[in-house]
Amino acid sequence: MTGVNRPGPDPAIDSVEAAVYTVPTDAPEADGTLAWDSTTLILVRARSADTVGLGYTYGAAATASVVDQELSQVVTGRCAWDVPAANEAMTRAVRNAGRPGLVAGAISAVDIALWDLKARLLELPLTRLFGVSTKDVPLYGSGGFTTYDDQQQDRQLRAWVEAQGIPRVKIKIGESWGTAEPRDLDRVAKARRRVGGDSELYVDANGAYTRKQATRVAGHLEDHGVTWFEEPVSSDDLGGLAQIRAATAIDVAAGEYGYTLPYFWHMIDAGSVDCLQADATRCGGITVWLRAAALAEAAGLEISGHCAPHVHAHAAAAVPNIRHLEWFHDHVRIETLLFDGALDPAGGTIRPGASGAAGHGLTFRHQAAEPFRVQ
Repeated sequence: MTGVNRPGPDPAIDSVEAAVYTVPTDAPEADGTLAWDSTTLILVRARSADTVGLGYTYGAAATASVVDQELSQVVTGRCAWDVPAANEAMTRAVRNAGRPGLVAGAISAVDIALWDLKARLLELPLTRLFGVSTKDVPLYGSGGFTTYDDQQQDRQLRAWVEAQGIPRVKIKIGESWGTAEPRDLDRVAKARRRVGGDSELYVDANGAYTRKQATRVAGHLEDHGVTWFEEPVSSDDLGGLAQIRAATAIDVAAGEYGYTLPYFWHMIDAGSVDCLQADATRCGGITVWLRAAALAEAAGLEISGHCAPHVHAHAAAAVPNIRHLEWFHDHVRIETLLFDGALDPAGGTIRPGASGAAGHGLTFRHQAAEPFRVQ
C-alpha cells in the first residue's frame, strides 16, 4: 500500500447503512447496577464507490434506526475527506431528537465508519492518518463480573496475568447496588491473592455506592493495593466523585457515559477524576474522543479508552496522555468473533497499525456474524 492520494475528484460518501447483531454472553454477567445475558453490536457501513468503511457501537437495536432515518441522509453526498464536517452536521441534525444516549451512539458508529473509510481510500492505517505518539498502547484486562463465582474469577484473572502477561486487571464490585459489601471486599482480597503483588488491581463499582459507603470501601481497597476506583458513585454526582477522590490515594476514574464534549469539561472542571474515561462508541466517535483527550491533556490528566478496544486503538496511539485501553471481556470476545484483524494483547500492550492494513484493520466476517443478525 502506497498511501498516495490519487489525483481526481474528491470521493463522495455514497451510502451509509446499519445492521444489528446480538451475541449471547458466554456466562451470566452483571456489575453493581445491571445484569445482562447478551450484547448488541450495531454495525455501520459507509461506502464510497467500491470502498467500504466500518464503524460500530454497542447499545440498543433502535440505534440502527437512528442511523438509517436520521443520519444517513445527512452524511450521504458529502466529501469523504471531511469527517469533522460530517460529524458536526450529524450533531446539528439531531437537535430535536436529543443528542445523548442511543442517538450519540449512532453518531459515534457513523463517525468511526467515516474515519475508516477515509483511511481505506488513502490506503493507510489509521495510525498513519492520525500520526502516533506511542506505538505500543497499554491495556488492562476487564471483567470480573459480580455473577462470577470464585473459580470463574480466578480463571479469568489467571488467563490475563499468567497466560497473556497483562499486568493490569479489573473486577466489578458494588454488587446489587452496594448491598453486598462484604462479598465485594472478599472478592477483592481473593483477586489480589490471585494476581500477586506485581500486578495492578482495579475495581469498578458502576455507580453502586453512596458517597460515605464508597469512602469507607476505599479504605479497604487501599489495604489490598487497589490503584483504580472506577465510578465509586454515579458519574452524574460530580461533587461525590470529587469528595471520594480527596479522601483516598486511589485514582478515581469516570467518564464512560459522556455523550458530549461539554460533559467531559464539566467533569474535569469539578475535579472529579484522576483519569478521564471516554468511549468513542458513545461520545461522538473518534472525532470527539480525540477532543476529549485534548481537554484532559490541557488539565494535566491522562485519558483511558472505555471498552471497544479495537475502535480506540489507533486514536489512543495518537495522543500523548493515553493511560490505557480497557480490554473488556465481552467486547473482545465479540470483536474477535465477528471481525478478522483482532490485535494481540500479549504482554499488556497492543500495536495498532503494525500489520499495515488500511483503516482500523478490521474485516467483518459476514458468514460468522449471520447467525447473530437481528436487524
